[in-house]
Amino acid sequence: MVLNRNLWILFSCQLIAVSSTTVTVTLGGIIGSELSTTPALATLPVSLMIVGIALTAIPAAMLMKAIGRRRGFTLAALLGAAGAALGTLALIESSFALFCAATLLLGVNLGFVQQYRFAAAESVPAQRVGRAISLVLLGSIGGAIVGPAIATHGQDWIAAGRYAGCTAAVTALLLASASLLLFLRDVQPHDSGPQQLLPPRSLRQVISQPLYIVALMGGLVGYSVMNFIMTATPVSMHVIDGHSVEHTAGVIRSHVIAMYAPSLVSGFLIERLGTRRMMAIGAVIMLATVVVGLRGHQVLHYWLALVLLGVGWNFLYIGGTTLLTRTYRTNERFKSQAINDFSIFTMSATGSLMAGTVIHYLGWTTLLLLVTAPLFLMLLALLWVRNQRVAVPVS
Repeated sequence: MVLNRNLWILFSCQLIAVSSTTVTVTLGGIIGSELSTTPALATLPVSLMIVGIALTAIPAAMLMKAIGRRRGFTLAALLGAAGAALGTLALIESSFALFCAATLLLGVNLGFVQQYRFAAAESVPAQRVGRAISLVLLGSIGGAIVGPAIATHGQDWIAAGRYAGCTAAVTALLLASASLLLFLRDVQPHDSGPQQLLPPRSLRQVISQPLYIVALMGGLVGYSVMNFIMTATPVSMHVIDGHSVEHTAGVIRSHVIAMYAPSLVSGFLIERLGTRRMMAIGAVIMLATVVVGLRGHQVLHYWLALVLLGVGWNFLYIGGTTLLTRTYRTNERFKSQAINDFSIFTMSATGSLMAGTVIHYLGWTTLLLLVTAPLFLMLLALLWVRNQRVAVPVS
């Protein structure tokens, strides 16, 4: 697996994608508050990025089914570069509408990027899926370092518009990603048994499986809670509490590192503990985020809360993704993956869109308390399937 070319290409492109995401998350709410005349719309650019992911989830899977992973990923990276270039123009022209359009295009690229983990899973034997997904997601650690560095140091690289240098740097990175993806190999997934020779089941049969539902919930709850809190954090820290952009970027950097650093061990932990235990641990850690966040508004409170949020997301998301790959046959994968990602990012986009309104009108404390309900629901769902065997049915 170490010498698998696909995994290292996907690792590198994941690094670039997370760099662009981190720049947008760090600066999006701040730019929105400066360009928009309505404070409640400050987080709209970040939310539209997530809307772009949701809108692209199903078309991305269907397009790659038709033209392959390599062409689909490359096309998406080029669209992302176009979005970043549009963002540069928007900042030079001080146009909130253009900036929103730019982040939406960046989200379209990220809708394809979410499929990197499935491309990684298809590139290795079934028993190594957890490790492959973890390896690719480890690329995000580099993105967690590069992205905040661009956000912090690139603000004045282009004199014509504050922060325009940041989006110009993202444009260059995404063009590099498109070049790398040209070398990706389209592979046929490894069959996991004789059931793969059977005709595909209907979509309803696949998604009605209890284990599929719980796997979907892992991504849905993990991503929506994470984005809801993460989107609001820069506004709460910088705009409301007055912490510096540097401190805000540092908290986001630590959060993104915490999201992906556990991937060093999470693949091995899944093999040792099982997917459902990993998901339960992740949900409990995310609940700890609420406890810490309610303690205060100092930089340390934000930092520790966002670090816990990242670790909990990693365990819940990787556990859910690994469990998901065991609920469908090879010939069912594209539709199963498409429904999963569409559901996750539709809910995530809704949460992100709500974040600006909630933080502006109700505050940080209420925002944190709102996420406890889905996390407890996740734990109940895991109890529901605790005795179910993980296997793709043969009939």
